[in-house]
Amino acid sequence: MRKINNTVLSLITIWFCFLSCNNKVEEKSELDTLRKSNNKKSYPVTKMDSVQAIQFITKQKIQELFDLSALYTSGTKDTEIDSIIYQQMMGYFEKPDSAKVSSTLLQMDSLKVRKAKIGDLEVNKVIEGKDTMDLAKFKVEFFGENNKKIGDFDKTVRYTLTTNPVKFKKEFKFYFVDFDIKAPKDSTSLGKTK
Repeated sequence: MRKINNTVLSLITIWFCFLSCNNKVEEKSELDTLRKSNNKKSYPVTKMDSVQAIQFITKQKIQELFDLSALYTSGTKDTEIDSIIYQQMMGYFEKPDSAKVSSTLLQMDSLKVRKAKIGDLEVNKVIEGKDTMDLAKFKVEFFGENNKKIGDFDKTVRYTLTTNPVKFKKEFKFYFVDFDIKAPKDSTSLGKTK
C-alpha cells in the first residue's frame, strides 16, 4: 500500500513539474506594437550624449511614422481603425495638417508599400537667414508584398524639440514640422572649372 502511494505521489509530482515547465511566452506582434505607439516618451534609459539621443529618437519617430503609414495604406482607409491610425500619424506633427503627410501616403499607396526600413540617418542644423532649422536626411527602403524590395529613396524631414519639464527633469517632446521636404541646397555654387 505504501509503495502504491509513493508511486502515485511521484506521478503527481512529475505531472505538476511538467505543467509548470510548459508555460508559453507570448510575443508581441508588430501590429500590437504599432497599435499602441504614439508620440509619448519612448527613449532608452541608457545615457547618451545629446547628438546620439536626438539621432536615436529621430530615427525611431521616422520609423514609427512610416510603419503607421504602411499600415494605413494597406487598409481600406474607411474603417474606424484606419481613422485611429490616421489620428496617431497626425499626433507626430507640431501642427497637425493632413497636407503634411498626404504626399508620403500617396507615394506609399502608389508603390503598394507594405514595409519601410530607415537607414543612413544624418541630423544637422541649417541656418537660413535668421532661422535655424533642425533637419534629418535619411534613406528609406520600401518593400512590397512578400518583402520584395521596391527601391531606396532619399528623404529629408524638418523636426523640432519642445521642452516639457516634468518634476525637476529636463524632458522634451519630438514633433515633425514638415515631412518629406526638399533639402536646402548648399551655399557653394557649381560652375565650370578649368
